[in-house]
Amino acid sequence: MSGDLQEGLEGSAGDPRVLFVLNVVLSGAFAYLVLFLSDLVGITTLTWSRWLGFTLLLVVLTYLVTRA
Repeated sequence: MSGDLQEGLEGSAGDPRVLFVLNVVLSGAFAYLVLFLSDLVGITTLTWSRWLGFTLLLVVLTYLVTRA
């Protein structure tokens, strides 16, 4: 890679809106997978409210961990 491109990639933090959307999508997918598997095993049931709550929890935790 050229020096200018390398410097640009290393110096860019990314668009915060894109990072937030990626955080929500990936957290939602992970929450669904965990709740689906726990429902399959019989630990808990998969409901919209649990999925939403778990997704929000993951989004907040991911945000806090990456900003610290």
